[in-house]
Amino acid sequence: MTNEIRNAARLSVAPMMDWTDRHCRYLHRLLSAETLLYTEMVTAPALVRGGALHLLDYSPQEHPVALQLGGSDPAELAKAARLGGEVGYDEINLNCGCPSDRVKSGTFGAVLMKDPARVAECVAAMREAVDVEVTVKCRIGVDDQDPEQVLPAFLQAIRAAGCERVTIHARKAWLQGLSPKENRDIPPLDYDLVHRMKTQFSDMHVSINGGIISLNQAQEHLDQGLDGVMIGRAAYHQPTDILAEADPLIYGTGRAADAIDVVKKIVPYVEQHLAAGGRLHQITRHMLGLFAGRPGARAWRRALSEGAVQDGAGPEVMLQALDRVAPLTDA
Repeated sequence: MTNEIRNAARLSVAPMMDWTDRHCRYLHRLLSAETLLYTEMVTAPALVRGGALHLLDYSPQEHPVALQLGGSDPAELAKAARLGGEVGYDEINLNCGCPSDRVKSGTFGAVLMKDPARVAECVAAMREAVDVEVTVKCRIGVDDQDPEQVLPAFLQAIRAAGCERVTIHARKAWLQGLSPKENRDIPPLDYDLVHRMKTQFSDMHVSINGGIISLNQAQEHLDQGLDGVMIGRAAYHQPTDILAEADPLIYGTGRAADAIDVVKKIVPYVEQHLAAGGRLHQITRHMLGLFAGRPGARAWRRALSEGAVQDGAGPEVMLQALDRVAPLTDA
């Protein structure tokens, strides 16, 4: 399975809190059969101490799908990784990049860039616990660290612990003075450093993340020698632009998906969710950007936003909203 996951990792959708839940991932899978999908970050304490195993729920159709864990205790992360492995995730990823206040107080996420030895311990413990690949997502550094020195040392430490695949967000994280939102935009991008790390650590599978908003940009990074590209907000807000053509353009397989067909294909999933007591807007909130840039997109968003929150709302809300969207051939 490792080779399949590595091929899938040519393009991946970043783990994003409150966004990449199971409904979002199901939608993204309908747009692309190949792209590697990630869960939201799930904290190891929530699984091991809190017993919140529902956080591991996913649909079999989501494969290939990776579980991202947050934590800093090797034994606890090993237990959480084992739980993820037991339910069938294709990869377990350790978050060393999230800059939120919650993460700082819990001594995990981006703050772990300051303690590569601990990260190495965590990676080693997680690898011992599961058969699937254990990977790391990190920044190029935090606060006043010099990325030119810190990042190579960090990669060397995790590689020595058995991590062979890493995704690098090409920005520093400022844990003092910037909000999590500001940390996604304000620290400057340093793509060149990530490319140099691939040259220096040629035996590692290196993916780049941060500020990439199109498949053309993604392909440029691949053409320059990187193994993978991870896209975050653009894949969420313009999922069709990023994912619908990913299979033919990035993987050389299949054909581009049409968002109108995707809406029709998701109807059985919606019906199943509603039958289990769910609400329509829990799924449709991830669908607002499906027709971004296409005639009727604004009317589609309005119809979904207003209709999906009504009591008893069902798939008919989506299908009626489709009437506002111009067919692709007319766009």
